[in-house]
Amino acid sequence: MTISHLPAGPTDDVPYEPWDGEDEALAAATAVGRRAAEWIRSLPQASAPGPVGAWLLRDLPEAIETATASLDPQDCDRMEPDGVMVDGMGGLDEETRSALAAVPCAVQDARWLTPDQQMRLVAVASLVTGAARLLAEDPGTAITTGELSRMWALLDHALA
Repeated sequence: MTISHLPAGPTDDVPYEPWDGEDEALAAATAVGRRAAEWIRSLPQASAPGPVGAWLLRDLPEAIETATASLDPQDCDRMEPDGVMVDGMGGLDEETRSALAAVPCAVQDARWLTPDQQMRLVAVASLVTGAARLLAEDPGTAITTGELSRMWALLDHALA
């Protein structure tokens, strides 16, 4: 038996059609990202200047806002024309992903924050990263079934 692999066309040969509710879901992501950044900026500051304090005050809120404003259902897992599987990023660039991944380690050095505040920071970073992963793995389900909205409700709960 002979297996013949048909040539695949370019990945952009089919126009993208947004999912029902996509615009609303992405707008909600941007809004919750702004709320999360504001909350982070409102946290107590370190008594002495230091790299972790500056990072928490400036860089982390910016990373959260960038991540939630950059979410992209088109940046999903896919197969290239040559048959190679490519992991989507859900719209996050590597620098933003790296900043969010550093939160669990960085909060340990933010001793001026309460354990509750530290856990909320970890939750926020985890939920934003998780939302991008949801979009990368199955954007249609994440958007149309409300999974993405549920992530934002959890994030709002972490901010409360």
